[in-house]
Amino acid sequence: MALKKKPVNGMKDIMPREMEIRDYVTGVIKETYRSFGFTPIETPCMEDIGNLSSKQGGENEKLIFKVLKRGEKLKLEEAKEEADVVDYGMRYDLTLPLSRFYANHANDLPTPFKALQIGSVWRADRPQRGRYRQFTQCDIDILGEASNIAEIELITATTTCLGKLGFKNFEIRINERRILKAMASYAGFKEEEYDDVFISLDKMDKIGLDGVREDLISHGYDEEIVNKYLDVFSLLEGQREVATAVEKLLDTLGDALDQDAAVSLKEIAAAVNGNKAADFELVFDPTLVRGMSYYTGTIFEIAIPEFGGSCGGGGRYDEMIGKFTGQNVPACGFSIGFERIILLLLEQDFKVPGSDNKICYLVDKKMSAEGLANIMKEAAEARNAGRQVLVVKMNKNKKFQKEQLETQGYHEFKDFYAD
Repeated sequence: MALKKKPVNGMKDIMPREMEIRDYVTGVIKETYRSFGFTPIETPCMEDIGNLSSKQGGENEKLIFKVLKRGEKLKLEEAKEEADVVDYGMRYDLTLPLSRFYANHANDLPTPFKALQIGSVWRADRPQRGRYRQFTQCDIDILGEASNIAEIELITATTTCLGKLGFKNFEIRINERRILKAMASYAGFKEEEYDDVFISLDKMDKIGLDGVREDLISHGYDEEIVNKYLDVFSLLEGQREVATAVEKLLDTLGDALDQDAAVSLKEIAAAVNGNKAADFELVFDPTLVRGMSYYTGTIFEIAIPEFGGSCGGGGRYDEMIGKFTGQNVPACGFSIGFERIILLLLEQDFKVPGSDNKICYLVDKKMSAEGLANIMKEAAEARNAGRQVLVVKMNKNKKFQKEQLETQGYHEFKDFYAD
């Protein structure tokens, strides 16, 4: 039986044109983030299944690719539950591995530590546009910085990077988990109900205010409490400017809202807006939840109009490292939606700067050894001068050959014929 030539569902082969763009984008990301003092690190693709299933990853914990025990440790005939046959899992994001990394190496790292990590992650998700089962994430995180300098640096670095890639008129949506909790407390929800309430709230962009109302009531919550909760969102409708929205919340929620959270959010907005290196808008979004339950403070998300959905996000997760060490460490991170950025650039027919520097040498199949040596010498000289040179044998159908090479970015040709 013939082997299957297509990749498995939800994963893909990457063609040369896309790979060229991916390499370029990765280079811009690394150069930009290094200029902000971020240091590259790498963590393994697999983590202990107990770490991955620690109820911090939200819905992603249902999407883990789990790894069977191996050799003598795998005793299928004796297995009674999943834990008897599974010990590792493929990482579903880079945040939990980073937290484990920091917990393991904190004594050898500076404080604060600014980490840059680019790598593949895996989720057993339903594939769709811009979403795969294996995909690249690109994260920057600041560990050990309790002040909002971390949020300011992360947002500024990320927006600077997007600007260098040519993106304009995008939004950074921002909210605060403490504000989300204050709104729920003000309405009358119990603390143990918050996570379920936020799951319903997270559907706001798909089902609207009335849909969220119906969803909450269908889960048994008191209609009066639900209406009081959603009235706050109605009050904030159209209030996109951070400071204005926060002031309105302070007037409405009173003592339910942590003053430090309100002040911090306004300070972040003032600093970010005062130092823009890209064309974007920072907007307050009271419905922004972010799915991960490990977030403890500020949360943010990238919205690019051409995609119509999230193109990255992050926030503060001050309690995750403490799960490993017993001692909490301030932590905040931002992840660019790498695959969605690449998708948008491909759809825009993006040309990598310098790609017109390519030249192809087409060599007659009857070229002598001496002639070929001279061609190789000329190619070496061109490469030393900064050109990208491809040397290939000339096909019989040269016109079709050049058309194929043009799809790879070669638009300049030099033909070499045998004497």
